[in-house]
Amino acid sequence: MAPRFGTDGIRGVAGVDLTPELALALGRAAARIVSGSPFLLGRDTRQSGTMIQSALAAGIAAEGTDVVDVGVIPTPGLAWLATDRGVPAAMVSASHNPYGDNGIKLLGAGGTKLSAELEIAIQDELDRLTSSGTVREEPGTGPGVVGAARGDPDALWKYADHLTGAVERGAHFGLEVVIDCANGAASAVAPAVLERLGISHKVLNAEPNGVNINAECGSTHLKPLRQAVVASGAALGVALDGDADRVLAVDHTGELVDGDQLLAMFAFDLLERGLLTGGSIVVTVMSNLGLRLALQARGIGVVETPVGDRYVSDAIEANGLQLGGEQSGHLVFRRHGMTGDGILTSLLLMELVARRKRPLAELAAEAMTRLPQVLRNVKVSDPSRLAAARAVWDEVAFVESQLAGNGRVLLRASGTEALVRVMAEAPTHQLARDVVDRLVTVVLRELDATGQADRS
Repeated sequence: MAPRFGTDGIRGVAGVDLTPELALALGRAAARIVSGSPFLLGRDTRQSGTMIQSALAAGIAAEGTDVVDVGVIPTPGLAWLATDRGVPAAMVSASHNPYGDNGIKLLGAGGTKLSAELEIAIQDELDRLTSSGTVREEPGTGPGVVGAARGDPDALWKYADHLTGAVERGAHFGLEVVIDCANGAASAVAPAVLERLGISHKVLNAEPNGVNINAECGSTHLKPLRQAVVASGAALGVALDGDADRVLAVDHTGELVDGDQLLAMFAFDLLERGLLTGGSIVVTVMSNLGLRLALQARGIGVVETPVGDRYVSDAIEANGLQLGGEQSGHLVFRRHGMTGDGILTSLLLMELVARRKRPLAELAAEAMTRLPQVLRNVKVSDPSRLAAARAVWDEVAFVESQLAGNGRVLLRASGTEALVRVMAEAPTHQLARDVVDRLVTVVLRELDATGQADRS
């Protein structure tokens, strides 16, 4: 059976889980189920990207659908192009994962991720195609019925035009920033956009070689950014991930400003300017309790979703709201599009700091106070067993009663990896750690786990 769709498409080890044969079959399946032509294809900077993209393109073209290769581009850039041109797209990327992993994300003609119904239909077709171990010839795909393939090297720079148009030119003079491109998909376009806007900047990790994407850099490894910001005396720093759909920031002291703090800052700014349509924002179950309390104090409502930017986007659209996001740095601004965009968020943050004429450290501290949060990832053989693990949920109920409303507990099965994520928030870091230790012990005992849990 073919790998299953998770919360962010299909993902696995390149050449092992995600093979050219699988990509070819997925291309055929996607072309049969998703309407629209041509199919735009993009990728990040992983060594395996061209291999997987070529196979995917072959499968799509074999079904009679044209293919346009836009090359290395951030996921939000591909989504914007798909929206602008009204065509479907596929991104070859594993986001923040190490270079050995890769993945395929499918987007509809509106630039958004496919509905659950469409993904199920594609999965069923993919299973049928791969059931015999080969991609079988199908009736109706006879000789000559194939799509054309071409490149579009200008596509990336049309996306750059979109980004520069999102903020006022010249608004950032006097603001010096550092940007970490994670040796990923933003390595060419992000520095170019900052240059166009006249923003004084220092660039880190923008020399991809196929294997250094996310390697001790970017949003998952902030140490280089912290050091560079402090050493250069910059006003702030931003760190993207491999496909640039998320961003984390640091202030002038090197202190982290995460997605929750960014959400609070943007929400309050929109509220003060009368632009917070609906009076609420969208957050996920992982959002810090401190964010919820800060929003409540300002009279801003909360719509909560599961983890995943697709759920955030869907909730924004369904409720007619302007803003939503995740602690990890995926933020969606409805007036600019329905996809998390790390470069766009960075630009809007720089614009906000420049307009307020106050340090990011002050704005972030004023926006919210983070409750200490501890998160551990527990490796398990089958994360889906969590839902029925009664002993685990009994333990959750007990520790929640002990916290008595002064903290929060969250357990969830990862949608992309064989992990159960165990999170606790509490008035002190030690209490949060004790709660997580207790819950991890139960998860390891009850879920046939491998006995491993990280210590983050």
